[in-house]
Amino acid sequence: MLRSLKELYGYALQATDGEIGTVEEFYFDDEKWTVRYLVANAGSWLTGRLVLISPLALGEPDWGSQRLPVKLTREQIRNSPDIDTAKPISRQHEIDYYQYYGWPYYWAGAETWGVSPLPLAAPPPPPPEPKTEQAQGDVHLRSSREVEGYHIQARDGEIGHVEDFVADDETWRLRYLVVDTRNWWPGKKVLVAPEWIARISWQEALVHVDLTREAIKAGPAFDPGQPINREYEARLYDYYGRPVYWA
Repeated sequence: MLRSLKELYGYALQATDGEIGTVEEFYFDDEKWTVRYLVANAGSWLTGRLVLISPLALGEPDWGSQRLPVKLTREQIRNSPDIDTAKPISRQHEIDYYQYYGWPYYWAGAETWGVSPLPLAAPPPPPPEPKTEQAQGDVHLRSSREVEGYHIQARDGEIGHVEDFVADDETWRLRYLVVDTRNWWPGKKVLVAPEWIARISWQEALVHVDLTREAIKAGPAFDPGQPINREYEARLYDYYGRPVYWA
């Protein structure tokens, strides 16, 4: 099912032996457009520390009570590698994190999660990778809260800004950016698939999409109060003349 990331902010995270905090934001990679980490605000339990929780660790969500079970103990989470959210998360930090939990690297394979299209922690971990200069650098992880507010530029002008993201709650792939067009066309929200993005200027906080303003103006509107079903998605892709992702 498709879920709004913003709606998940504040969800309680429940470890196997107690609550560990709430969802603060998400980190996604800008290559496969997949959520790689939930950022948990541990509050008073870890004196305000932020910790990373991979979807590999999530159990079956309880959407009714707004709780996400985590298949880890509080002690495991307490001893996990720390992060500094003021800095980019390096590949070396990710290597340390995945080695700590004994999980396979999501970047070591062609599938969304390396060896699988789903976030499964069953395969054995690969051998340690050397600490190279590349491993220390930026690995294209982006904060959901940071990208919210980025301006959207059509082929012929600005159309609005990123308000939210819509993710598949099985694969954690980001299927859509929710674009608020009120600065240009009041009252309308639209969905834009990552595949329709021409390029992103991270320095300018600007997303360029391969669509015209007129096409977006006349396209299917998005109602955040209604679930996104396959019928709506088919109409959306058909209108823009783009191949569907589920074929």
